Amino acid sequence: MHVKAWNQLDEISRRKFMNYAAKALLGVGINALTHSSKLLGQSIINKAPKAKNLIYLYMAGGMSHIDTFDIKPKTKVQGPVEAIRSKGEIGQISGYLPKTAKVMDRVAVVRSLHSTQGAHEQGNYYMRTSYTLRNTIRHPGMGTWLNKVSGRTNSTLPGNIRIGGGSEAGGAGFFEAKYGPAYIGDPAKGLANRKLHYSLTEEHFKRRLELSQWLDLAFHDEYKNKDTKAYADLYQEAAKLMDSEDLKSFDISKEDKSIKDKYGNNTFGQGCLLARRLVEKQVRSVEVNLGGWDTHFDNFERTSDLCSVLDSAFSTLIEDLDERGLLSETLVVLATEFGRTPEINSDRGGRDHQPQAFTGILAGGGIRPGITYGKTDEIAKEVVENKVEIPDFNASIAYALGLPLKEKFFSDSGRPFTVASKGKPVLGLFA
Repeated sequence: MHVKAWNQLDEISRRKFMNYAAKALLGVGINALTHSSKLLGQSIINKAPKAKNLIYLYMAGGMSHIDTFDIKPKTKVQGPVEAIRSKGEIGQISGYLPKTAKVMDRVAVVRSLHSTQGAHEQGNYYMRTSYTLRNTIRHPGMGTWLNKVSGRTNSTLPGNIRIGGGSEAGGAGFFEAKYGPAYIGDPAKGLANRKLHYSLTEEHFKRRLELSQWLDLAFHDEYKNKDTKAYADLYQEAAKLMDSEDLKSFDISKEDKSIKDKYGNNTFGQGCLLARRLVEKQVRSVEVNLGGWDTHFDNFERTSDLCSVLDSAFSTLIEDLDERGLLSETLVVLATEFGRTPEINSDRGGRDHQPQAFTGILAGGGIRPGITYGKTDEIAKEVVENKVEIPDFNASIAYALGLPLKEKFFSDSGRPFTVASKGKPVLGLFA
C-alpha cells in the first residue's frame, strides 16, 4: 500500500488491513498473534525484555531471612542482630549488611516466598528448576533455558557459567549439554584447560584436532543423536575459545586492586567481580555460589560471618553494574532454597529449616527499584500477604529475560515442559 494512502486510514481500517494481510500471508489473524501475549488478564504485546543477561547469586544451605532481609526488631525471636535503616523505602534490614543497606533503593525485596520443599537437595532443585526432584528426569536451570531459547550473544565465550558450588541442580537437564553451565571453581584461576599444553605448538594442535574429527566422522554419521553432536561441538568451541581475545575477560588480575578489595578477597566476592566482567562481554548467564548457610548450629556467629562476605560483594556488584550502565540490561537475582525458623533450637543456638516463608532479591533488568513485595507475620514464620510460590518467582525471572512462559519444550521421552512449570510472573515487581 502507498504510504500516503496508509496514512489516510484510521486506526480501525489499519487494523483490518493488517488482519487481512496476516490471514493471507501467514494463515492467522492479528488476534491469534496477540492472544499468546496475554498474561494474568493484561495484554503484553511483544514487549521487549529489559534484561539481556542474568547474574544469579545462590545462597546455598538456606539463608536466614530473619537475620538478613526480613528482620523483626524488638521481638523475642530476633536475637542479637540490630536493625538498620536502608536507603529508599524498603525499610529496615539486618545490621549485618550495612553496605547493602546503601543500595536497597536499587533492588526489590520479595518477603513472601513459599516453597513446598524443606530438605536441601529437594529445595535446591525446586528453586532452580520450578519442578520437584524426580529420579527419572532432570530439568534445566534458568541459565540453560536462557541460552537454549535466546541463544548466545557472544559466540566465542560459553553462554552459561557457574562459579563455585558443586550442585548438579539447574544444569542442562534434558536439553543438550552445550546449553548447561561451564564450571569455574576458583575465579582467580578463571576457566580451566584454556591453554595449550606446553609441549604443543599451535600447528600441532590443529593437526591433531583435524585428525580427531576425521577419525570420529564415521561414528558421528552412524550415531546422530544430540549427545554425540554435543560432544563434537564441545571440542570445536573449546578450540575456538583458545584463540579468542575474549579469554581475557576471565582474568580478574587485570582489575585494579581497589575494586578487587571492594568486592572482597574471597571466592564469592571475586566470583561476583568475574560475573560483572563476563556480562560486559555479553555472557548470557553467570551464577555465583556462596555456601554455608545451613545454620542449625551457631546461627548468629555464622550468619554474621557469611553476611560480611555477602555484604561487600552484593553491594559492590549492584553499584558496579549501575555505574557501568549494565544494571538496566542485567537481571541480578539473590536466592536460596528456604529460610530459617524464628525459634532458636536452644541446645545448638541455631535456626532450623523453614520453607513456608522466606526472602528473595531481584534487581535491574526492568525490576521496580526500592520496593518490597509480600509480607510475613510478626515473627517471619508465615506469609500473610502476597504469597509467591517458587514457580511464580522463577516465572518473574523468565519474564524479565523475555523467555516464553507458555511454550512447551519436550524431553527425550516426549514429555512437555515449560520454563517455570505453571508459574505466573509477579507483574507488580516490574517498572
